[in-house]
Amino acid sequence: MKALVCNTPNALDIAEVPAPELPAGWVPVDVHRVGICGTDFHIYGGRQPYLSYPRIMGHEVSGCVAADYTGTDFRPGELVLANPYIACGTCHACRAQKPNCCENIQVIGVHRDGAMAERFTMPPENLIRAKGLTADQAAMVEFLAIGRHAVARTRIIPDAKTLIVGGGPIGLACALFARIDGGDVTVVDISDDKLAILRDGFGFKTLNTGTIDTSDLTSGFEHVFDATGNIHAMNAGLKYVAHGGTYTLVSVVKEELVFADPEFHKRETTLLSSRNALADDFRFVIDAIRDGKINTDRIGTHRTTLDGAVIDLPKWANDRDSVIKAIIEIR
Repeated sequence: MKALVCNTPNALDIAEVPAPELPAGWVPVDVHRVGICGTDFHIYGGRQPYLSYPRIMGHEVSGCVAADYTGTDFRPGELVLANPYIACGTCHACRAQKPNCCENIQVIGVHRDGAMAERFTMPPENLIRAKGLTADQAAMVEFLAIGRHAVARTRIIPDAKTLIVGGGPIGLACALFARIDGGDVTVVDISDDKLAILRDGFGFKTLNTGTIDTSDLTSGFEHVFDATGNIHAMNAGLKYVAHGGTYTLVSVVKEELVFADPEFHKRETTLLSSRNALADDFRFVIDAIRDGKINTDRIGTHRTTLDGAVIDLPKWANDRDSVIKAIIEIR
């Protein structure tokens, strides 16, 4: 089986690897599309905190149930997408109905090999039927669900001033669902290229924090989301939160989060982290795509093949300003 393997940071290779093991009850899926995520760029660059090498990346995936599947959960040939968070089902988080932050979580493409390959396998409870979606759309559901989960945790106040810090794919996902939930959304970034896409392609208000006086933003937003993947931005984001507001951290980085306690306390800030997504978030995203609330044609900006990804993924990792969502087409 052909797969894209990240052997060490900054080292990719197409390799012939054994077909994935098929534990009892698991479903083999022939991969059609894999989205390239910020996590994959971090893995390539050696900045992902939960990973060891070598690793087959890829967790934003759609495909068809393999023709040789003999189980009863799905039909061979059925288009499915993956909920890539394999939970243990027994830890405190799982018992509290929070498998997204399972103490023993195994995320495909991170903790275990993923879907940048010709085939992958999943437990049936981690596969979702993609009826009514294209293969491209199905591969976008997971990253959009990350944003949906962050917004759902935050509980947007209708018409509340809402700031998204970071204009990449996860920032876009947060912005889209914050707007669906009624927020008055502004996106900030330091890249004019990203902001132009968000403004002209999706209709968001935008500000470039590299060229404006950010004191104009201080303490002005009921809801602030960080989706930068940059610890300096995460530490600085508190200053944008209005008194009584919420600060939701969607990014995951290796460094320490630090900000002044007096600033945190005087605002009576609600600080939230948001990790992965729940089944309800996946369902919400699928319904939003089917209902036309999410324009996936504007999201999919770049495309490559499994072989081409050896060249294209590093290139996009070093120049992400114009990339919203890159997709690897395998079949």
